[in-house]
Amino acid sequence: MNTKQLAAALALALALGLCGLAQAKEGGDQYPNGAENWMAGAVPPPGGYFINYAGYYSGKLRDGNGDKVPGASVDAWFDALRYVHVTPHQILGGNWGWHVIAPLVHQRIRMGGGSDTEASLGDVTVSPFILSWHRGNWHWAAALDVYVPLGEYHSGEPRRSIGANYWSFEPLFAVTYLNEQGWEASAKFMYNFKSTNTSFSPFQGGPKMDYRSGDEFHMDFLLGKHFGPWGVGVSGYYVQQTTDDTLDGETVSSALGPWSDGRKGRVLAFGPSVNYAAKNGMQFIAQWQHETLVKNRFGGDKFWLKLIMPL
Repeated sequence: MNTKQLAAALALALALGLCGLAQAKEGGDQYPNGAENWMAGAVPPPGGYFINYAGYYSGKLRDGNGDKVPGASVDAWFDALRYVHVTPHQILGGNWGWHVIAPLVHQRIRMGGGSDTEASLGDVTVSPFILSWHRGNWHWAAALDVYVPLGEYHSGEPRRSIGANYWSFEPLFAVTYLNEQGWEASAKFMYNFKSTNTSFSPFQGGPKMDYRSGDEFHMDFLLGKHFGPWGVGVSGYYVQQTTDDTLDGETVSSALGPWSDGRKGRVLAFGPSVNYAAKNGMQFIAQWQHETLVKNRFGGDKFWLKLIMPL
């Protein structure tokens, strides 16, 4: 294979690599962007809680100019199961807690004239360190999430991969303001540090290479109004990749040409969200988030149903 052929194969493989739907998300993310909205900074009182995130995503791949890549699309159903435990023990005046998230994914990816359908466990999220505080109308929390690469991964066959095949570490800060009139503003700020996928290959049976996806800033947000047990608002998320992707230590732009621009991804999403809080402590959320300003990743629509249940 000559240099031009290898570059073409790498270009296709990198485009396909955007399809990894760890936790059923667009792009190579391991966090389900848009998952946290209502009372995002208000960690509940000490106790155990089960949270279920279920939904559907459909999108088309966009290049570095924001244009659609012909014939490249994804559809995915996902169901993420989360357990949160908040202890009565305090550190720096805040309650200490921990959580674990196990996502199940069924995805269909069409690209390069073919398509593949896969279903498996995605990458698992664990956090041994969650601290939360409450002062009047303000609630906030800080944590460290660790993404464990347990999802199914096929080197050289990115259309079949559910997991990202790398560890990542994510410090985060979430805050909620809720006043007496029922107005709420919530946001969750995150920065994701990624490690290296040492089993990347441009095609099935090809050479193994070191591929490191760029680090990212991302945030979830919500602005809404509570009416008794109901809440109505707008929720969404913003993602901006801050560092270039690298291939065997070189930026993707230098490896594949300036058109690739380091494969820095970006997306902004927003849409309506409805919340219902039952008297028994259960909470139900339904929302739709439409993606725009998309570069180097899939762009489309995400539909969510979220259940929060005290145990």
